[in-house]
Amino acid sequence: MVNLFLYALDATTLAVATPAIAAKLGGTSLESFWASISYLLAVVATQPMYAALSDIFGRKPPLYVALLLFFAGSLVFALATNMGSVIAGRTLQGLGGGGLDVLSEIIVTDMTTLQERPLYLGLMAIPTAIGSVLGPTVGGLFSSLVTWRWLGWVNLPLLGISFTLTIFFLQLRPLKTSLSHKLGRLDWTGMSLFTIGSVLFVLPLSWADNLYAWESYRTILPLLLGTAILATFAVYERRPTAPIMLYRIFQSKTASATFIGVFFHGMSLYSLLQWLPLMYQAVMAQTVLQSAVTLLPTSFISVIGAVIGISVVGMANIGYRWSIRLSWILTTAGTGILVLLDAHSSTTFRTGPPVIWGAGIGLLLRLLVLPVQASVLHVDETGLAIGILLTFRLVGGLVGLAVCSIIFSSVFSRDIAALGMLPDSLLPLRDPNTAIAFIPTLRTLKLPEDTLLSIRQAYLTAIQPIYYAMTGFSGLCLLSSFFAKDLSMRKTEMGQQQFEG
Repeated sequence: MVNLFLYALDATTLAVATPAIAAKLGGTSLESFWASISYLLAVVATQPMYAALSDIFGRKPPLYVALLLFFAGSLVFALATNMGSVIAGRTLQGLGGGGLDVLSEIIVTDMTTLQERPLYLGLMAIPTAIGSVLGPTVGGLFSSLVTWRWLGWVNLPLLGISFTLTIFFLQLRPLKTSLSHKLGRLDWTGMSLFTIGSVLFVLPLSWADNLYAWESYRTILPLLLGTAILATFAVYERRPTAPIMLYRIFQSKTASATFIGVFFHGMSLYSLLQWLPLMYQAVMAQTVLQSAVTLLPTSFISVIGAVIGISVVGMANIGYRWSIRLSWILTTAGTGILVLLDAHSSTTFRTGPPVIWGAGIGLLLRLLVLPVQASVLHVDETGLAIGILLTFRLVGGLVGLAVCSIIFSSVFSRDIAALGMLPDSLLPLRDPNTAIAFIPTLRTLKLPEDTLLSIRQAYLTAIQPIYYAMTGFSGLCLLSSFFAKDLSMRKTEMGQQQFEG
């Protein structure tokens, strides 16, 4: 639980703090971009590998490596004297964070039967949800009131707690095979293809319309190369004896339908966690902290939903199918209602609609794990299934952020152009790529009220299509959930690396 909290917190803190860090260290836009994306990029590239390595070497050795990398990254970040050091620290944190996330999930599946697992997955949802939703607030508080360096220092005592507990209390059954046998089973080619392919695929999605235009060769070329390499990886994975992605997992219609849901769940989760606060700040003139306070009820409900939803399925011995469908209904409805928000919305209405979305998205955070785990034929393949699931969610989030950026840029540039001549202080808005960074400045400008209202309306009309798009994706996931079956949860096998304390 400590590991999951650390991973989720660091995945979301820097988005708010990056401008303050860049200002202090004299960072460029390119360096700010890499500081923001390096963590998630490292996580995407390493999660399936951690799952595969833990099947061969055991869970604890890769976990120690992840803890060490996260510690080193936090230290480098906290002591950084330039943006290069910040990027290096964030990359090391991501290399460790991917292991903290996926190995914590896998270890719990080893230690529990499928029948009793919903209760433990519900408990594990607490740190994940709290870390994810509080990350932007923590980033804003530290960078505004203390120093951004505390985003690195705060990890160290938590890592100390986790490391101590792991050494003395995590007693897992060891794998009794020789080192040469373990090394021989490694899918070296598969790991290389996946790492290179995923990096080349994710990077252009991240920088399109931020650093380079979509039609630029700098965006199109790596995207095509990444797609080709990932396709090669998919074909190759039929050959190794211990592949990092098993074809058998995708042969289940229930698992495949759920992976689709997980992908779009990541799109909605990461996209709205970014764009809801931005809407409050740009359209309703709230500060970073005020927008975080407005979303606190949504954060609270999402945590409660994540914990209770899956726990009820386990305790009541009911199928997960209808719970997942209800969650997608809430997510779809809650996202659709967001289009009604505007600059004149009351405080109550600003707070209410996101709560509906938060309830649905929180429920799905853990419920979607159940059909994937129930569809696995051999219990010792559950770890690989979890690695695939977490990768799908994170890649979905990155694709969602790219889609949202495209939507916002295209609509905002059109609406700003329609306003005609702008005062000199608003000329940066002619470039939609600077519109987000300009939001804090917008609150400080002394301009006629009708001019400010027209600018805020331009932000609103550019963000509303994002809600329409996410509503449509959620509706598609509701349809896909009807292809999933209620597989039996009454399995009592535990993994070969089960707890022996």
